[in-house]
Amino acid sequence: MRLFVAINFTNEILNSLSSVMESLKEHTLQGRMTRRENLHLTLVFLGEIAPERVAEIKNVMNKVDVKSFLLKLSGFGWFKRSSGNICWVGVEKNKALEEIYRQLSEGFLKSGFEIEKREYKPHITISRDTVLKDDFDKKEFAKTIPDMEMTVDKISLMKSEQIKGKLTYTEIYSVALKK
Repeated sequence: MRLFVAINFTNEILNSLSSVMESLKEHTLQGRMTRRENLHLTLVFLGEIAPERVAEIKNVMNKVDVKSFLLKLSGFGWFKRSSGNICWVGVEKNKALEEIYRQLSEGFLKSGFEIEKREYKPHITISRDTVLKDDFDKKEFAKTIPDMEMTVDKISLMKSEQIKGKLTYTEIYSVALKK
């Protein structure tokens, strides 16, 4: 099964991100917007994992020693791809978030999991394969994105699968952060 560890959002954040995606649609020639229920912040992508290894993942997650914290979303950008850009909303620099990532990454590596070796750039993917109109102004669009913040009090193990032709993310385990 295809797994990743993530932070899921409150309805308030999901509503704000949905509004941002609606605004972005007006500036695109093509692109696939992320479904509202799939919006999340990836901490560690694990990829295809045998079901018998889920207990090891839970063990690593249970050892995370970080207090709940305030997460602030801000900014807009994209990762260039030949088929179209991946557009995202950014995350303000956050020591607690970086510490969760560090603890999870080290724990998974010690447990023999292969994880991505690139620098962690926290972001929320809002569209894929996106071609923006020629007159799109990134800085002006970024100004329209509302301030968004929420208290993160848990991390979730998510399963990614196709259900009836739709990419679906399902929480299969979660760990509460310390108060």
